[in-house]
Amino acid sequence: MDFLIVLGALLFLMFAAYRGYSVILCAPIAAMGAVLLTEPAALAPAFSSLFMERMVGFAKLYLPVFLLGAVFGKLIELSGFSHAIVQSVMRLIGAQRAIMAIILVCALLTYGGVSLFVVVFAVYPFAAEMFRQSGIPKRLLPGTIALGAFTFTMTAIPGTPQIQNIIPTSFFGTTTWAAPWLGLSGAVLTLVLGVSYLEWRRRSAAAAGEGYGTDLRNEPAAPPEHATHHPLIALLPLVVVGVANLLLTRLIPTWYAPTYALDLPGLAQPLNTEIDQYIAIWAVMGGLLLGSLSIVILAFRPVVKNLAEGTKSAVAGALLAAMNTAAEYGFGGVIAALPGFLLVAKTLGSIADPLVGEAVAVTALAGITGSASGGMSIALAAMSDTFISSARAADILMDVLHRVAAMASGGMDTLPHNGAVITLLAVTGLTHRQSYGDIFAITMISTLSVFFVIALYYLTGLV
Repeated sequence: MDFLIVLGALLFLMFAAYRGYSVILCAPIAAMGAVLLTEPAALAPAFSSLFMERMVGFAKLYLPVFLLGAVFGKLIELSGFSHAIVQSVMRLIGAQRAIMAIILVCALLTYGGVSLFVVVFAVYPFAAEMFRQSGIPKRLLPGTIALGAFTFTMTAIPGTPQIQNIIPTSFFGTTTWAAPWLGLSGAVLTLVLGVSYLEWRRRSAAAAGEGYGTDLRNEPAAPPEHATHHPLIALLPLVVVGVANLLLTRLIPTWYAPTYALDLPGLAQPLNTEIDQYIAIWAVMGGLLLGSLSIVILAFRPVVKNLAEGTKSAVAGALLAAMNTAAEYGFGGVIAALPGFLLVAKTLGSIADPLVGEAVAVTALAGITGSASGGMSIALAAMSDTFISSARAADILMDVLHRVAAMASGGMDTLPHNGAVITLLAVTGLTHRQSYGDIFAITMISTLSVFFVIALYYLTGLV
C-alpha cells in the first residue's frame, strides 16, 4: 500500500502536467494526498515544514538565475542578435541543418557551465526563428533543445561542470573527468541516435506538408527594422556569459573565506554564509549580468526602445517557470520522505550487479522525484556504500561508478512532471500534448546510452 500511494501521487502529477493543469497547484495536491493516505496527522506539518521549505529553498537559490536568464534571452531577442545569428547559421550550414545547429549551440553553452534553465531562455529566441525560416514544426523545438542541453553535455562528456557530473565526486572520490572514454562513447551514441530521430520527425512532417505552425504562443518578437548586426558581434554576449561564468567560478573562492560572517549594524547577530553553496549560482548570475550589459552596450537603441515591455514579459515568464520547478522540488522532497519511497529505494539497492543496480536506482529515483540531481543525491546517499563494496569486489573502478551514476541521472528524470521539462514547455509556449512525445523519445535514448556504456565496459574494459 505504501508503494501504491507513492505511485499514485506520481501518476496523478504526471497526468495533470500532461493535461496542461498548473503544476504549482497540482504538485502540493499530489504530495499532500500521499501524506494524507500515509499519516493523516502529518498533513499540515508536512505541508509547512517539508513541502514549503523545499519549495521556498529552491526559489531562494535559483529564482535570481531564472530572472536573469529570462531577461538575457529577451535582450538577445530585442537587440536583433537572435536574427543575426539565425541568418549567419542559415548561410553557413543551410536550412536543412537547423536542428543540428541548435543542438550544438545548446551543447556548447551547457559544457561552458551555463545553467540548463538559462540555456533554454537564451537559445529559444533564435532557435524559434531558425525553425520558422526553415519550415520545421515548432513542436519539435523542445525535443531539440532537450537533446542539446539535458543529455550528453549534462552528464556524459568528461569535465562538464553541470551539477549532475559534480555530485558523484563527493561519494566516489573521483573528478569530473572520470571515465572519459566511456563518457564520450555514451555521448556519441546519444547524439547520433537523437539527431537521427529528430531528423526523421522533420522529414515526416515535411512529407505531410506541415510547416512551422500557426496560432502559437510566446513567439519571439519580430527583429528590429534594418537591424544588421555582424554575427560575431551577435554571438559575443553568449561568449561573455560562458567565459565570465568560468572565471567567476574560479575567482570567487579566492575572494572569500569558506564562511562569511555578514555583520551589519541593523543585525542582532552576524549571519553566516557558507560560500561553497553559492559559488556556482553567483558565477552564473555574474555571467548573465555581464552578458546582459554587453547586449545593452552593443545594441543600445533597439534594446532601450522596447526594454520596459520586454522585461515585463520576461519576468512574468521567469516567475512562472521558477515556481513550477520549485513546486516540483517540493513534491520530490515530500515523496522522498514517505515509507513507500524508502521501500522502492531498498528494492532497487538489492540488484546484484553494481553497475546495473546503480543505473536502475539512480534513474528510477530521478524519475520519481522529477529531478536528476535530486534523485541521484538520494540514491547515492542511501546506497553508495553498497555500490562501492560491490564494485571493489568485482574490480570495478570508482571512475566507472561515477560515470554511470551521472549518466543515469539524466535518463528517466525527464518524465512529464520534471521541472526542466515544464520550464522548457512554458518558455517555448507549447504543451505536453504537442511536444512531450519527442522529449520522451530523447529520454529513452539517453537512458539506453547508460546501459550501452555498462555493456561496453564489461565487454572491453574501456574506461
